[in-house]
Amino acid sequence: MTDALTQLRAMQSADLPVHGGRTLAYVYDSGLPDIDRIGREAVAAYAGSNGLDPTAFPSLLRMENEVVGMAADLLDAPGSVVGTVTSGGTESVLLAVQTARDARPDIERPRMVLPTTAHAAFHKAAHYFGVEPVLVPVGPDFRADPAAMAAAIDEHTVLVVASAPSYAQGVVDPVTEIAGAAAARGVRCHVDACIGGWVLPYAARLGRDVPAWTFAVEGVTSISVDLHKYAYAPKGTSVLLHRTAELRRPQFFASAAWPGYTMLNSTMQSTKSGGPLAGAWAVMRSLGDSGYEKVARDVFEAVDLIRAGIAEMAELEVVSTPDSTLIALTTDGSCDPFTVCDEMAERGWYVQPQMAYAGCPATIHLSVSAATLAHVPELLEALGEAVGAAVASGPVTVDPEVAAFIAALDPLALTDEDFDGLLAAAGLVGSAGPEGDLALPQRMAEVNAMLDLASPAMREALLVAFLDRLARPSRSV
Repeated sequence: MTDALTQLRAMQSADLPVHGGRTLAYVYDSGLPDIDRIGREAVAAYAGSNGLDPTAFPSLLRMENEVVGMAADLLDAPGSVVGTVTSGGTESVLLAVQTARDARPDIERPRMVLPTTAHAAFHKAAHYFGVEPVLVPVGPDFRADPAAMAAAIDEHTVLVVASAPSYAQGVVDPVTEIAGAAAARGVRCHVDACIGGWVLPYAARLGRDVPAWTFAVEGVTSISVDLHKYAYAPKGTSVLLHRTAELRRPQFFASAAWPGYTMLNSTMQSTKSGGPLAGAWAVMRSLGDSGYEKVARDVFEAVDLIRAGIAEMAELEVVSTPDSTLIALTTDGSCDPFTVCDEMAERGWYVQPQMAYAGCPATIHLSVSAATLAHVPELLEALGEAVGAAVASGPVTVDPEVAAFIAALDPLALTDEDFDGLLAAAGLVGSAGPEGDLALPQRMAEVNAMLDLASPAMREALLVAFLDRLARPSRSV
């Protein structure tokens, strides 16, 4: 047992750090060691509890109702609001779409209206549940176009979606106009606040300019907000809120059509560990309203300082003025975002590359946490050095013949052998094909540049092939 724990620690040393404010994607760090400890201990205490049956574990039911109540208070919810704790933002989105679909069994070919900046989880929901996504281009500020959204609603529409904020550019959609248009047609409106839901209310309290997006907006029927982001809870918790119990009811699944216990689920999962819920409850109780206001103040101070520092760097520009804690940067052409990301990694910082899409150039994405504040000078120094190094090396290029070959490919017609050759050419696997060793390079700029040239469909196909090769059994353990 001790040896296994030692091995775990050794393996974890190669992972991105989850504390220290230097990982600006995937993790959200409060910078408060006691809060992290409380969350971990609560997860461990409830790791063996099962949320499948709330009557068997009444403490889990109590914690869930209290967590939902805290979220409802924060989001201007009426007394009629109900909610469910899920495993994360994607599950909350899936359930919002599934519930909207199942609420309208009279519609044979259901659709949902999405701005092109809506999270990819909605496309996953469309794939799973057969709800056609109707994609509406956004405005030049990357916010949803309410008139175009309204025009896209038709008799097949079961859901209209807005973001608070959108992930890629960090801006809040005009929820008031979008929700109003949906309500006028008798259609549900879901606000995806998985990123901003636990920080935007405090931003407004601190006097920052935040567009209206909560249940205070008429026509908003559901909201998703993640707790493992800016509520700084351990990974594995989100909340899906519905304005009324009637709106939520199609979310539930029950089946007595077998000889075992009657299955009754409020989420996609049946068995689910009580650990994440307990961790979220403990962190939320410990931080409290005043604690969250303090960490919100810290994270927005960090955002403002980072933006001010970037304004001094001629090679970088903020893509759109962020409404929340997410910053997207593009370059002036003297260097490329992918090389900047590599250079930041060399300096101990992880920032996320984003590919070009629908007129938006490739960008550098920063998810700022409260813990980043203490390290902003170091971050800006590293960013300045990274940009200088990227300018010196010049923008990464892709061989024109390779670029032409990628552009001509049909992802639906590729064989496994074709995929293996492409993955090897991209530097993602060794030349021996699926049985060969992974050969992921330390620097990803050339790989990302190749992916950036590919169509979205080809990009998806290549990365699926890579994941397929990556997820193979380790038989020698």
